[in-house]
Amino acid sequence: MMNLTLKIWRQKNADDKGKIVDYPVSGISPDMSFLEMLDVLNQELIEKGEEPVAFDHDCREGICGTCSLYINGRAHGPQTHITACQLHMRSFNDGDTIYIEPWRANAFPVIKDLIVDRSAFDRIQQAGGFISVNTSGNTQDANAIPIEKEHADKAFDAATCIGCGACVASCKNSSAMLFVSAKVSQFALLPQGQVEATDRVLNMVKQMDAEGFGNCTNTGACEVECPKGISLENIARMNREYLAASLKG
Repeated sequence: MMNLTLKIWRQKNADDKGKIVDYPVSGISPDMSFLEMLDVLNQELIEKGEEPVAFDHDCREGICGTCSLYINGRAHGPQTHITACQLHMRSFNDGDTIYIEPWRANAFPVIKDLIVDRSAFDRIQQAGGFISVNTSGNTQDANAIPIEKEHADKAFDAATCIGCGACVASCKNSSAMLFVSAKVSQFALLPQGQVEATDRVLNMVKQMDAEGFGNCTNTGACEVECPKGISLENIARMNREYLAASLKG
């Protein structure tokens, strides 16, 4: 069993200044997930009549992306290609001090404690992350459309983005280019996505800029910290799509 000191960002609401608060926890099993460890802390706080730490979570299977935390200065913690809910306490040592903070980006304002508002991602997807389907009765079965395996594989790889925001949190400019490029790429590589191809990339990039995300300077931190390993190749593809769409316009 492990005894730890947690230094957690506490912030009552978006207008509160916020601060780091120390919490000692004991009896933590190395087999617990990071979120289970936070559950233990919150149970202790509730039993003491104190306010529990607010943090986002849902599936706890590395799929939904809501468990986004900055742990000891890294998005999702010290392990690569996993989310915070997949991080286990055996990654730490007895007696460790662990810093736990929310994402830091103007486009991701803090709601409370460790929870940030990532609805900017939703608005970017709504701006162009869709395809038109012919529902006139002559709809072609998607499985009958021939697609090169290389394109299908790359589209699938891009589609694995879970929108957690680790790319934004890891970027020195708080850029959302990796996220947006993944959403553009998953359609740009498929014939079903060609109908809105021009409008899609223009509208999504425009919305990204309107949300206040920074510019990409190709440092690569986003790819390194992405739990799904989304490639920087998608950013290059989006830039090409954007240039071609701009020339058409």
